[in-house]
Amino acid sequence: MGQTSLGQSTRPRSVTDGVRIYRPGGTHVVGDGFHVRNLFPSNDLDRELSPFLMLDYAGPTFYPATDEPRGVGEHPHRGFETVTIIYQGIVAHRDSAGNAGNIGPGDVQWMTAASGIIHEERHEREWAKRGGTLQAIQLWVNLPKTSKMSAPGYQTLVSDQIPVVQLDGGAGALRVIAGSLRGLKGPAKTFTPIELYDLRVRVGHRIPLEVPGGFNVGLFVLSGLVSVEGSRPVTEAELAVFASTGQPVGITAKEDTTILVMAGEPIHEPVARYGPFVMNTKEELVQAVNDYQAGKMGHLH
Repeated sequence: MGQTSLGQSTRPRSVTDGVRIYRPGGTHVVGDGFHVRNLFPSNDLDRELSPFLMLDYAGPTFYPATDEPRGVGEHPHRGFETVTIIYQGIVAHRDSAGNAGNIGPGDVQWMTAASGIIHEERHEREWAKRGGTLQAIQLWVNLPKTSKMSAPGYQTLVSDQIPVVQLDGGAGALRVIAGSLRGLKGPAKTFTPIELYDLRVRVGHRIPLEVPGGFNVGLFVLSGLVSVEGSRPVTEAELAVFASTGQPVGITAKEDTTILVMAGEPIHEPVARYGPFVMNTKEELVQAVNDYQAGKMGHLH
């Protein structure tokens, strides 16, 4: 999606055993088709959640039927990746590298902007004609300096490609988008070690979540109510943040709950960001703007 808009920083709602809980720190509209709540960087969580740079939660929002698909028109990115996960609705994508396609419920789009790409994201045309509810998450994932100017890439991860782990005792299920769990490897190819899971936990169950030690971890609750290691309840559109010690973390569902689990090895490099560009220095940002204006990131046709 487009450039994030920073809202006022909000203080964490609870701190228990290193688990900090945040509400959305800002709201904005991306284009005319994505009403989003921003969890970071509006909560000043860049460093605490590296390599993740941004989380926008779109919806759930009902859009009435229209012959003109809503969304965000062409815009550039450089220096990072965008990861879009659809829970409801259908989104169409096309970019200056010639990639195009639709993603619907359960699908994931993993776009590597790297040296630079132009793209647009809109409601899929036939879906827009029917109208409906859109619910999605977009993450921005940083790239290390050595990969920021690599060639752009694009991965469409359809739901059927994403392996599912059935949790013990009927506690729920976990989809492995990136990383691996219990011998099942997610289809996403990443530049740095990342675990990204779509987790469903049934009410009354407690599960042990295992994440490699030293990883930064965010648990974003899309619906339901859980506690994390005895924390205060974490509810819809809230984010629990902690650093993994390598020991299992207990998640207890007070209601049927859907969680996006994001965990990654931090990138210990300077971060310079300006709108849709994320580099290591201000000079590189100036170069990114100049390259975009000179058409070096391509065009949509």
